[in-house]
Parts: sequence; C-alpha cells; structure tokens
Amino acid sequence: MSEVVTKSKLAKQAAQTIANLTTEQKNAALLLMADALVTEQQAIIEANVIDLQRGKDNGISTSLLDRLALNEKRIAAMAEGLRQIVELPDPIGDTLEQFDRPNGLRIQKIRVPLGVIGIIYEARPNVTVDAAGLCLKTGNAVVLRGGSSALSSNEKIVEVLHGALKRSDIPVDALQLILSPDRSSVDEMLKLNGLIDVLIPRGGHSLIQIVVHNASVPVIETGAGICHTFVDESADLEMAIRIAVNAKAQRPSVCNSMETLLVHEAFASRHLAAIADAFQSANVELRGDDRARHAVSSMKEASAQDWATEYGDYILNVKVVDNLDEAIAHIRQYGTMHSECIVTEDASHAERFLQEIDAAAVYHNASTRFTDGFEFGFGAEIGISTQKLHARGPMGLPALTSTKYRIYGSGQIRE
Repeated sequence: MSEVVTKSKLAKQAAQTIANLTTEQKNAALLLMADALVTEQQAIIEANVIDLQRGKDNGISTSLLDRLALNEKRIAAMAEGLRQIVELPDPIGDTLEQFDRPNGLRIQKIRVPLGVIGIIYEARPNVTVDAAGLCLKTGNAVVLRGGSSALSSNEKIVEVLHGALKRSDIPVDALQLILSPDRSSVDEMLKLNGLIDVLIPRGGHSLIQIVVHNASVPVIETGAGICHTFVDESADLEMAIRIAVNAKAQRPSVCNSMETLLVHEAFASRHLAAIADAFQSANVELRGDDRARHAVSSMKEASAQDWATEYGDYILNVKVVDNLDEAIAHIRQYGTMHSECIVTEDASHAERFLQEIDAAAVYHNASTRFTDGFEFGFGAEIGISTQKLHARGPMGLPALTSTKYRIYGSGQIRE
C-alpha cells in the first residue's frame, strides 16, 4: 500500500473522532501547537536552512527563496495565526436555518466538517501550519503534500505539531504529511475518492491547473494572482505612490502582489516620472507600453505576454490608459479574478470600479496586499479562492465546512 493511501486511510479514521470533539478540546490542541512552534523554533530554522541551501544549489529564484525562508519572526507569526484561530468562533454545529413544515416536521440546517481535506502546495512552509490549524479547528483531518523544496522544513514542522497533538484530544493521525517528493504522490491524491473529500491546491498557475484538470476528487480552486492597480485622474499622488509601491514591493512573491499598474493618461502626464522613481528606489524593474515608455525612457518594453504573466518578483508592467473604461477592459482581459484596486478621489469612479470588476477582492484606495485571511481577521487562511462555487476570496473557517439537515418528527409519514 502506498504512502498516500496509508496516510489518507489513517486521516479518514481520525476524521470520525475529531468531528465530534468540542470547541474547547480543539482550541486546547491549537494552543499547544502554537507554543510548540515557538519552543522548537531553532530546530525548525535549522531544517529550513537545509531547504534554503538546496534551493540555492538548484538555482531557484530570489522570490522563491523568500517564500521558502523561515526566521523567528515568521515562525512567531505562524504561532500567532494559530492563536487567532483559537479566538475565532467555531462554525461547527452552527444553525444556519431552522423552519417548521405544515406537517409538523422541524428542519435544521447546520454546519459540519468536510471530512478529509487534501492540501497540495509549493514552497511556503507556513502553509503547513495555516492548513493544519484551520482544518483541525473545523473538525477536519488533513493530508498535506508540500513542495519538495520545503521538504525538510515541513517534516520538522509536522513533527513538532505531532508532538503537541500527542498531549491533546485530537488524534495525531488527523494531521498527515506526504513525504514522497515524487510527482506520482500528487497524481494519486487527485484520484483518491472515498478517502479524500476535497482538494485545495495552493501555488502557481501550473500546479493549480494540473489539479483542476486531472482531479476526480472535488477541488476548491485557489487562483493565480495577476493583480492590477488603476491610478485614476483624480488620485492623490502621495497616496497613489504609497499604495502602488506597497502592492508590488512589500512582498512581491505572493499572489496578492500587483503585477500591472494602470495609469490614467492625464495623471501619467503629470506624475508618471515620480511614480517610476519610487519604484526604481524599491528596486522594481519597470516594463511599459509605448505611452509609459515615452514618459519614462528608462522603462523596458512590455511584451504581449507580460500583461498575462504573474511574475512573483520585482518586475512590474506599466500601462497608460485613456480612462476608467479602458482600465476596466484591460483588467477583464488579463486579470485572474483575484484582487484589483482603484486609487481615486472620484466617488462615482470608485463605485463603478467596485461594481463592474469581477474579482474576489476589489479595493478603493488600499493596497491589494490586504487580500489575506490574517488581514481580514480570519486568523490564518487556507487559500484565496477565485472561483464562485462554495467559497470565494480568503478562505477562513466557514469555507472548510459543509452542511447537514436535521429533521425532527413525531411519527410523520409521506402520503
């Protein structure tokens, strides 16, 4: 029996136990997990150093190394994410609807766990902790399959979390990590109907599409992030620079960072040079269309493919547009329905943008970097869904539940 099948069977058995634990039992386990991460942070960092060195030897990019890297601050943030989950209401058992039928039946619709959730992800070991915390809080077992680049980090993190679970009421088998780096382990998870109830891929476009197109297990799609910021004619210059630079350079490797800056022609004629200077100070390479390059000659030329590229790096496309309509049209053509922003002092333009842009998160005068479960107050997140069924946007606890109807009768039969 393969590693994937063996561990998924153990998770399936554990799911029956964890689904019936109380909120207090689950919260106690999460607090033990958070404390263990901090206590064992040095061992986790040492394991992470092995991954980082392997990544450097294999020539992976600076942005991917940033996704992979752990330090005391990031481990503390992971632990804090678990503690925030503890503070959040447990959705399991919530009554969503309750009504009586004319025949006397009383019907309740309640939240229940999904069962066993499979998470397939790439280079960010913090996902290991986020996924574990959210799944366990909602009474789900979880089977994790991280990228080979983070294998040492993930193995140590799960070892630490297992140590905490042994001192809790949550069965250790509710948290499983697939150690095989072979692609066949992913392929096997995609077809494991009956053992895995739902799959959630987190990573780049190619990984997500592999899962979406090949899985027979139901999938919650977390999308790629080709995010835009549109600086309108009436935008405040200081605000526009602050938001745009933050959206790109604060952490360019993540999916909610901006990939294309759209600038109204009237604003560009006055201020594009100043915006370009700010990005160059942040070590961002600019690639522009003809009008942008006319205003800032140091820009490289943007190719047709650039507009459809999620760089995850210190590279930014710049396009000058005639008006709001052209900005909306560009976003509709190239956006991935993730996060989009308008910077404007025109309330009617802001309202049109918020209404007409079809994305999971749409911003007025704020950075797209806020599309994040932690920033939305959800604690850690399981991913950012860009699809429209089941869940959309940052997925916190309610997104990891299903529903069940309870029907109370007094002997009714159907005539």
